[in-house]
Amino acid sequence: MNTSRQAPGTVVAEALQDIAAFGSFFSVESGGPAEGWHPVEEAYARGFADLVAATADRYGTGELRIGASIVQLGHAARLWSPLLACTVVHAIVPDLSRVLRADDGPALRLPADPDGWYAPAIPRLTEVLYEMVMTRHLDVLAAGLRVKVAPGLLAGNAASALVEAARAVLTARPDLADPLSALVAGLLNTGRLNGTGKVLGPDLTFRRRSCCLYYRVPSGEKCGDCSLAR
Repeated sequence: MNTSRQAPGTVVAEALQDIAAFGSFFSVESGGPAEGWHPVEEAYARGFADLVAATADRYGTGELRIGASIVQLGHAARLWSPLLACTVVHAIVPDLSRVLRADDGPALRLPADPDGWYAPAIPRLTEVLYEMVMTRHLDVLAAGLRVKVAPGLLAGNAASALVEAARAVLTARPDLADPLSALVAGLLNTGRLNGTGKVLGPDLTFRRRSCCLYYRVPSGEKCGDCSLAR
């Protein structure tokens, strides 16, 4: 990324603080003591095994692939939500390359003086956002998973998380419907997100072409965007 397009860390931090009000998945801590946190790449190399096992246990299933799917879906939401909201609401693209993960859970954190760029100055913005989340994070996590999960399912999870993040932004800022819908449409036509599902209307209702497997846990059910929820 061209450093001439960088935004001051204070501006990036203010944008992140503002959009945290949109929901828990939009909240990304910044700064603080190093204890209790580690680079997310270390967790990717371990396939988020701690969270996968804990999630499977919490939902009462012996199928670790279900735990892996739920964890990956949640992690995708924690990446897409602040990135999408900052980009559309504040025209700021926060840098997610130095993300830390909590030792004891899925929470994410950025440095005290987070890097970022002004969105209007970024050529091929859609491709940049795709690479930031899919290539640098979710593809790496997928490669580290200790259990086999279908690539199409993981891509569908990423798409579902993207659209749900967009729906939350739309609820908070309905005036941004047009740029938000255009950005989501562009992302859903990019790379592995292409063909994962279809946006059905201006409210960003989504129908994915895969299933996250949540319905297989005891007392589980099909999600609203599931391909099986006909």
